[in-house]
Order: sequence, then structure tokens, then C-alpha cells
Amino acid sequence: MSRDEAANHALTVLDTVLFRALCEPARVAILAVLIRRGRSDIGAVAEELPQDRSVISRHLQVLADAGVVIARRDGRHIFYELDGPQTCERLETILSELKGLAPFCCPSPA
Repeated sequence: MSRDEAANHALTVLDTVLFRALCEPARVAILAVLIRRGRSDIGAVAEELPQDRSVISRHLQVLADAGVVIARRDGRHIFYELDGPQTCERLETILSELKGLAPFCCPSPA
């Protein structure tokens, strides 16, 4: 496989939606709350963060749209939890593809 072929193949798996969702510090803080607390509604998440509930709600929606969290309605409340298996699978796929590209773009120092 040539360098260009390896690069093009690796670039097809770079998950920009996932990376965009994870690049915002407020969303990472929300994920930290969900990791510590587990399944939580917006109110529970908002208790631990300085942002308004409306801001947290928008960030949770971005995370849900990116497939990082799962949102489930229970009556009038929406509960969020980390989708660990799917997120790990996506990251493992990216890592695997980038490892295949490493010999072409990042050779070991001689």
C-alpha cells in the first residue's frame, strides 16, 4: 500500500463528529459527571457544573447526536448515560487505522 492510499484510507475513519463533540471542555466536564454519577438527568448534571441548564442541555444533545451518550426518556425526564461500548469501538477503529498509517507518515528515528 502506498503512503497516499494508506492516508486516504485512514482519513475515511477519522470521526469528525466524535472529535467535535469531545473537543469542547464543557462537554468533557459533562462526560466526567456522567462517568462519576452514571445515568443522570439534566438537573443532576447541572448541580455539579457552573453552566446554565440550557447550556448543559445543548451540550448533552451534541454528545447524543455524536453517539457518545444515550438519551432515554422516562416520563417528563430525559436521562443520559455514557455509551461506553460504542465510543470505545469507534476509538479502537480509529486507532487501528492510524497504526496502519504510522509506518508511512511517522517512521521510527534512525
